[in-house]
Amino acid sequence: MKLQDTLSNSEQTLEVSKKIRIYLCGVTVYDESHIGHARTIIVFDVLRKYLESKKIEVEFIQNFTDVDDKIINRAKTENTTAEQISSKYIQRYFSDFDELNVKRATNYPKATEHIEDIKNFISKLIEKGIAYVSKNGVYFSVAKFPQYGKLSKKKIDELQSGARIEIDESKKDPLDFALWKFSNENPLWDSPWGKGRPGWHIECSAMSIKYLGENFDIHGGGRDLIFPHHENEIAQSESYTTKQFAKIWIHVGMVTINGEKMSKSLGNIKSIKHVLDNWGSNIIRLFCLSGHYSKPIDYSEELLKENLIKWRQVESCYYELIHTSNSSNSGEIKLLINNIGKEFDNSLESDINTHLALSAFFKLVKEVNYMAAEEKLNSTDAKIIIPEFERMLDILGLVIPKITPNEKNEIDNMIITREQLRKEKKFQEADNIRDKLNEMNIELIDHKGKTIWIRKEKIKADI
Repeated sequence: MKLQDTLSNSEQTLEVSKKIRIYLCGVTVYDESHIGHARTIIVFDVLRKYLESKKIEVEFIQNFTDVDDKIINRAKTENTTAEQISSKYIQRYFSDFDELNVKRATNYPKATEHIEDIKNFISKLIEKGIAYVSKNGVYFSVAKFPQYGKLSKKKIDELQSGARIEIDESKKDPLDFALWKFSNENPLWDSPWGKGRPGWHIECSAMSIKYLGENFDIHGGGRDLIFPHHENEIAQSESYTTKQFAKIWIHVGMVTINGEKMSKSLGNIKSIKHVLDNWGSNIIRLFCLSGHYSKPIDYSEELLKENLIKWRQVESCYYELIHTSNSSNSGEIKLLINNIGKEFDNSLESDINTHLALSAFFKLVKEVNYMAAEEKLNSTDAKIIIPEFERMLDILGLVIPKITPNEKNEIDNMIITREQLRKEKKFQEADNIRDKLNEMNIELIDHKGKTIWIRKEKIKADI
């Protein structure tokens, strides 16, 4: 598998002969998760599900930042505690991402549960002379890490002259960043240097190394984390271990709205809950996977509508497959499905190209729907197609609610009864059955020799 590495700015081969260890920077839990968070996490979910589909073990760690100025400020506004705010939004996170069919991480470490690990990490950096104590806290000395800027491709002298940096006269260098912030305000912890709380960057270094070791396979997050967060992680981690930190860095492009970054000041943030309520998980996942992960993607109702139309084709494909009856065989379907499957896999192995993987998936969908329309789809072919169709659905994280044999028989019998009533000119009774089918979101599709049905997912935005 080839992956574009932000650090080397080149494609690197992911060695998959053993367990793959992935660390993904999670959310700061002070508010609802939004569609930008969803895109990053869905891309990594597909990567993980693809690797696991190939019987590769994946250890997947995703943190929660549950101590931060934003959380503390939110707690003040709502007259509550930081812990209550973070707990509330962690619960919301799981609710949102479970509904988005994201497989839960191996572990979700929280910063507040790893304070001792963080303090030990900082102590070692101080012992090495790479961090120092000032009147405001403990700082990392950027000058002691000559490779600083290697991830973001920023030069130290340019950063010093051009960056917007908080003025703190206690720092030896304007670029130095906080490892520990002194504070008398809750939440706070005792430390050898004074009461306070950890800086943002140090938590990810401490937790990723604790759970995945000093040199793990993939570190990821949104492109907005390249600088300063991931740059600072590299500096403090490699100073701590004297080893390469992560082998491959993957960064997912932003979700914009009308070309602008989502922000509270512009009032254009789309929460996951809002989009889920209106469009459902399948449409969101199709949208998030529709472009290459490294590029920005612009959120619009038009794009979501396009993906809804595509999803209706997927539903048609599934129900055409389960309604097949005759068992003659065209003989060509095995080769076709094999080729489409290879195209799908090759797309994902070429830097997680979900856009091309979706093209392969929809090639299969289109072929099935065409065969059904031409009365060429049979049960022997369906048995060959269904496993590959479901494999792709699983990797992409798309879900068609399964129909039990009893449900299928019940609906089939209702349709047979309706047809009989129509022949007997009992139109009112036939219409009653049609209305009941409509309430169940069942749509009838007429073929030359038969009528099949589809249970369409109810999408609020489609009403």
